[in-house]
Amino acid sequence: MKKLGILGGMSWESSAVYYRLLNEGVRARMGGLASARVVMASVEFSEIAAMQAEGRWADAAALLASEARGLEAAGAEAIVLATNTMHKLAPEIAGAVKVPFLHIADALAGAIRTSGAVSPLLLATRFTMVEPFYRDYLREKHGITVRVPDEAGRAEIHRIIYEELCRGIVSSASKARALEIAAAAGGDGIIFGCTEIMLLLSAADFSVPTFDTTALHVAAALDFSLSS
Repeated sequence: MKKLGILGGMSWESSAVYYRLLNEGVRARMGGLASARVVMASVEFSEIAAMQAEGRWADAAALLASEARGLEAAGAEAIVLATNTMHKLAPEIAGAVKVPFLHIADALAGAIRTSGAVSPLLLATRFTMVEPFYRDYLREKHGITVRVPDEAGRAEIHRIIYEELCRGIVSSASKARALEIAAAAGGDGIIFGCTEIMLLLSAADFSVPTFDTTALHVAAALDFSLSS
């Protein structure tokens, strides 16, 4: 079993889900007392959030690249960045290490193609929904075009993520609002494009295919870890 390096803490709520799913996945695949070989770096999220808000992406890249090198030095054989938004800095992080970087959108793309969806809706932070790093990656590398909510919907989803989900708050009123936004935006699939969204929404809430990026990323990491 290969050791995975989890670059987390953005937020710790979703990082905890990564850790749980990795261990549940190893046990399901291997049985008995098997558990995942993981080393984790958990950053201080308020520092990262401030860098995001202030547009200090170079500072964030330097910090996360340093953390990735630390994971590699600790024996990690691949890097798993446990957040969609900070994949904006995937090139800088991947370039800082010699081991593979397992991109979350690669795992997502495979599931979208398998489902047959052609225009899924992306629900995520404002950065992920508006900036090109995520949508362009899906389109240019995988030929997948996604849609996003209107400006007001994007602002509300972003608010729910940062003011509620990243603080451990799950509100039925916010769930209802998120479902309204998704219904208005349409799409033949729903991408849970923030690693906290699955704390609020689930496949049972929709009649179209859903894509939980956290679960898909974990599955790809397990495939790598358990490959011969």
